[in-house]
Amino acid sequence: MEPASAVSLVELLDQLHDIVEPAPVSLVPATWTWALVAALGLAAVAGVAVVLLRRRRRSAYRRLALAELRLLAPAVEAGEAEALRRLQTLLRRTALAAYPRAEVATLRGDAWRDFLDRTGGSFGTLASALEVAPYPAVPACDGRAAVAAVRRWIIRHHA
Repeated sequence: MEPASAVSLVELLDQLHDIVEPAPVSLVPATWTWALVAALGLAAVAGVAVVLLRRRRRSAYRRLALAELRLLAPAVEAGEAEALRRLQTLLRRTALAAYPRAEVATLRGDAWRDFLDRTGGSFGTLASALEVAPYPAVPACDGRAAVAAVRRWIIRHHA
């Protein structure tokens, strides 16, 4: 028996071709609806980012007031009259930042106390002590309770 054709192994290897790789898969959506879905998704993410940024900017006065309260708290808790005056000033400034000036600036006495209670606090007798704080005859009050009440109002008031 004779081989049909005498082809050497080297000749057979020379007849092999390289593997052809397929074209790369495109990252562009195949239909326009996927492009629309991607655009809507990006718009939604941008919208949420804008809303969160605006909320953060609107509440910047709260963060500043809480930072100032943290610095003021030890002196108020120690019972210093000047610190109690500064606490009242902080409370007034925060209220002026959150509400219209015409609504807040003229409040005194029972109206100020009612405003604080209505907008998110429960100061009780502390409101009276804080109201007369800017004047020389400062009544004694519980410093911890005053700081806690002011902190609670700063966090909870709804403007």
